[in-house]
Amino acid sequence: MTVARTLSVALVGMSPHLVEVEVDVATGIPGFTLTALADRVLKQAEQRVKAAIANSGEKWPGRRVTVAMSPAAVPKSGSAFDVPVAVTALAAAEELPPERITDLVLLGELALGGEVKPVSGVLPAVIGAMQAGFDRFVVPVGNAQEALLVPGAQVWAVSSLAQLCGWLRGLVDDEELRVARDPDAVVAPDPGLDLADVVGQDKARRALEIAAAGGHHLLMSGPPGVGKTMLAERLPGILPALTDAEAMEVTAIHSVAGRLAAGRPLITQPPFSAPHHSATMAAIVGGGAGIAGPGEISLAHRGVLFLDEAPEFNARVLDALRQPLENGRIVLNRANGAAVYPSEFLLVLAANPCPCSAAGQSVDERQCVCAPGVRSRYKSRLSGPLRDRIDIFVELERVSRRVLAQQGEGLGEASAVVRLRVESARARTQQRLAGTGWTVNGDVPGPVLRRRWPVDPRLLRALGHAVDRGRLSTRGIDRVLRVAWTLADLAAVDRPGQDQVDEALEFRLGRGNPRPMQVPA
Repeated sequence: MTVARTLSVALVGMSPHLVEVEVDVATGIPGFTLTALADRVLKQAEQRVKAAIANSGEKWPGRRVTVAMSPAAVPKSGSAFDVPVAVTALAAAEELPPERITDLVLLGELALGGEVKPVSGVLPAVIGAMQAGFDRFVVPVGNAQEALLVPGAQVWAVSSLAQLCGWLRGLVDDEELRVARDPDAVVAPDPGLDLADVVGQDKARRALEIAAAGGHHLLMSGPPGVGKTMLAERLPGILPALTDAEAMEVTAIHSVAGRLAAGRPLITQPPFSAPHHSATMAAIVGGGAGIAGPGEISLAHRGVLFLDEAPEFNARVLDALRQPLENGRIVLNRANGAAVYPSEFLLVLAANPCPCSAAGQSVDERQCVCAPGVRSRYKSRLSGPLRDRIDIFVELERVSRRVLAQQGEGLGEASAVVRLRVESARARTQQRLAGTGWTVNGDVPGPVLRRRWPVDPRLLRALGHAVDRGRLSTRGIDRVLRVAWTLADLAAVDRPGQDQVDEALEFRLGRGNPRPMQVPA
């Protein structure tokens, strides 16, 4: 037999494609030919595979070797094809029994010494192969727990090509490579970040709770040191834990990006992403050579994307957020194909009042040296279309000495207490939105919100005045109504009243004041 076949998986963005790897060993001048729509890493597989086979005590076929991967039109990339190419070449040369690999899905990179190294994207690859009807997988030891996240998958974990060849020949016991799922293979949340650590800032804490309950985007402004970053870092702690389906989706994205922790891959808590303001467009929205990889907005899927010093980000990068904010996904087109990544994140922006960051400080401290025009241009770096997609604006002020002196008296609620209110509010929202496909008020389109869940027009007079004065756009009205519905859910009332509409408008115009929280009975 000169032809052998096995299976692997190619990922195009988050989309898995089952790939049949065929190797033909024929007489003729020794050589290696790869016929596949491959990237540079895959094209260099010949050197890795030959060295790994030789250093594993196996013999590379001294004939003409042709490797084909079908479907031919699907782009293939990365080093995960090293193991299937090596094993299929040995089977085609009759060094391994070819019938043992025909229904196996193999993934793994080969080191020159023959070790099998972990690769990215194993979770979505296993999901795709299972959907295609194949449930037997050989993966690197470092990816075993990730592969076992998929119910029904049979996983054999290998650490070296020699071990894999021994198992295929029946020399290594089957149970030696079989692995079981570790029930503790979960990324644990950080217990050290609690809202109780934040002193004062009742207005910002209220805004944070509303944002978490309704999925509303938030802009915090204020001088340095008032707690903007502290608050943003604690936002994931008051968000509900991810559902099983959401956890698998988030984990799959991090798997493609190669960001999963070894042995503890499952992400059950909302992720938090905080890129530096010098980050490039590719780092934020996704990119790279070949098929574009996920960026920070996708790594923040189902969680929080925090942009500190937001006006310092490149204007093109900020404007690129507009599409995912509206659609919940990002489409990255490249010459080799288009990659689509989910990007449903809660956007939190933080900004200083001016470039010198002194505006708003008391006169006995250093005064702002920026001219009014400089401060105006600094704030305008956040474009109108982007600001129009923000639901809540809140200005933070310096905490008074009296409040600081009472720091140890437990003025602020703990994250666990706030999270209970958020979960109760979301439960009421989901009951109202049942069957619509939306889960939070921030997702509901404005026309649908106004038509299906109208608010008494008499409550909206202040919104009309704000529109007349140019302080509120049509999109802004919809966002005020979404926040008003979230406030109603937090207050456990059937529909927004005047208090909820007024408070939502105040937060939209950046002058929100904390109101007494009505705790549901």
